[in-house]
Amino acid sequence: MAGFSPKSITHYHVRSISFPARSHPSTIKAEEELNKLKTWEAFSSPKADTICNGLSGLEEVFECIEELLSLPVVQQALAQHQHETLVNELLEGSIRYIDICSNIRDTVLLMKEGVRELQSALRRSKAANMSIESNVNAYVCSRKRMRKEFEKSLVTLKNIENKLAASSLLDIDSHLLAVVRVLREASLVTISILQSLLLFLSVLVLKPKPSRWSLLSKLVQKGGAASVGEQNNMNEVESADIALRVLLLQSSSEDGEEERIQSAHRRLEDLDAVVGHFENGLEGLFRCLIHTRVSLLNILSC
Repeated sequence: MAGFSPKSITHYHVRSISFPARSHPSTIKAEEELNKLKTWEAFSSPKADTICNGLSGLEEVFECIEELLSLPVVQQALAQHQHETLVNELLEGSIRYIDICSNIRDTVLLMKEGVRELQSALRRSKAANMSIESNVNAYVCSRKRMRKEFEKSLVTLKNIENKLAASSLLDIDSHLLAVVRVLREASLVTISILQSLLLFLSVLVLKPKPSRWSLLSKLVQKGGAASVGEQNNMNEVESADIALRVLLLQSSSEDGEEERIQSAHRRLEDLDAVVGHFENGLEGLFRCLIHTRVSLLNILSC
């Protein structure tokens, strides 16, 4: 994943958009929703709530696209024979986003299941005084497999981004131009948000090193609190990893074992909540992408 560090991702700068057909409310609403998302460019390493807000904003954008595609003047323009190639290109793009959103959603679901299984194992180990090492190692191996899937998705998104950057808008009438520009802007910001989501979930699985001991010990002190600066530099995935590593590193010592288990459980709960929010956001985006594709297919079949 070294080639996909947060610094290597170019966040798309959403421009302030002014569409030709401003008289229609759907056009104005689409402009407003896309311009809201331009704040996304300010976050080089977004936190969970920022990513969730981005996914929610994408839903609003694609709902506006639905409204635009329902306009008779737009449907008539797209249905014209000379624009059949354009519609086919839009359809091809829509299926790519549907596939990648589906793949990411499925992997996120697996991650949520893995987190919950580990939570259950922690509860059982505490009740029966059993070792948790095998369960944690299984979770780590599962995370490594997921990172490979996330890496594939990042490569796909980068390829789509490069293709969009190389394309140009056609010389078409104003109503159709408005729709094409909305779809183009929405595509680019979708890429940026999904890239950030994948990078968030692809944090390297931490390995115990002497240099990390001060941080690890702070995480399992009373209250399980690290310094403010350290907390700001970690997301929920990394925090859970650290707590689990502490649990394994100190498993031979009974001193503070219950507190370490509680700390790991709390951080897994935080991660479970975040992953659940991501799953809901991806599900909403997936439904919107399906609706957009159906609308384009209906227009093409007219």
